[in-house]
Amino acid sequence: MHVSRLTVGTVRWRGAAFALASAAVVALAGCASVTPHGPSTSNAATALSTQTTRAYHGRFAIQYVDQYGKQRNAYGNFDWQEHGDTVTLQLLNPLGQTMAIVTSSPASATLELPNRQPMTADNVATLMQNALGFALPVEGLRYWLQPSPAPTSRATTVPDPQQATRLKEIDQDGWTISYLAYADAPATGVKRLNLMRQDPPLDIKLVLDQ
Repeated sequence: MHVSRLTVGTVRWRGAAFALASAAVVALAGCASVTPHGPSTSNAATALSTQTTRAYHGRFAIQYVDQYGKQRNAYGNFDWQEHGDTVTLQLLNPLGQTMAIVTSSPASATLELPNRQPMTADNVATLMQNALGFALPVEGLRYWLQPSPAPTSRATTVPDPQQATRLKEIDQDGWTISYLAYADAPATGVKRLNLMRQDPPLDIKLVLDQ
C-alpha cells in the first residue's frame, strides 16, 4: 500500500477543499461482493506491480456535502503522476491554476494548500481527514483507474455485458466505481468513470484524456 500526493495551488481554501474531494480524486459507494477476480482484473493488478511509471490527465466534477450540511460542487482538471511507490495528484481549477498538492510515500504524506504551511501525516487518509474533514481512497484509485480491484480487501466486480474482458463496476471499501466508457482503438484504458460513496456522500466524475 502507499500514500499519494496532491498539489493545491491558488484558489480559495474552500475551493481547494472541493477539488480535493473530487480528486481524488480522487472514491465510491457499493455494488457486489466477491474477491477481486475478473477478466481484466488480474492482468491489471500485475501490470500495476511491475510498472514503475504511470500518468493520467483529465477532468473532474465533484458533488459533496460540506461541514454545514450544504451540497457543494467542484470542477476542474487533474494530473496524476505515479512513480514507483509515490503518487502525485495535482488539482487545477477551470482556469488552469493549481489548487492542491499531496506528496505521498508508503511512510508519510504531505499536503500543500494555497498560502498555508505544508501538513504531514502517516498516510493520505489521515492527512485529508484532519485537514479537510473527509478522506479519499487514493490507494484504491491506483488500481481502480486500471481498472482493477485493489488487492488489499474484498471486492465485487461486474463485467461489461458488451465485452466480458472489461469491467463495468467495482464495489470495494464502501465505494462504487462505475466504468461508463473505454477509449476507442488504438488507445486503451478507461475513458470515463464515476466514483460514489454514500456515507458521507461523495460523487466524483472523472474523464481521462487519452
